[in-house]
Amino acid sequence: MARRQDNRGAAPYARSLRVNQVLRQIVAEELERLADADERLRMVTVTSVDSTADLRQATVFLSSLSDDAAAALDDRRVQVQRAVARQTQLKRTPLLSFAQDPAVVAGSRVEDLLRRIHVADEDRGESDG
Repeated sequence: MARRQDNRGAAPYARSLRVNQVLRQIVAEELERLADADERLRMVTVTSVDSTADLRQATVFLSSLSDDAAAALDDRRVQVQRAVARQTQLKRTPLLSFAQDPAVVAGSRVEDLLRRIHVADEDRGESDG
């Protein structure tokens, strides 16, 4: 079996990968529904889900996670888990936790550094001319 090679741990079974994809889709759809009623969830995008090998816990990674959005997700976590339980046929519904996607954070940091370099190059070009 192929193991997933990233910094979020290994999911050695194809079933775990499929469950992660299904969870991502269900949670994204439920958050979209909830965003209609709670504006704190409007700019929240699910990037991936990583569940433990026993499928008892799952971390939902989000593209951005403001303090308001985190509070809204804490308030609505049970409702999202209920949607997962309704739409899947798992023995146990995983306990969901929400976190900001570290890949998005790293990408934002790189983008910020590139902008700074570009601005510094423009400043040097103006002072030379």
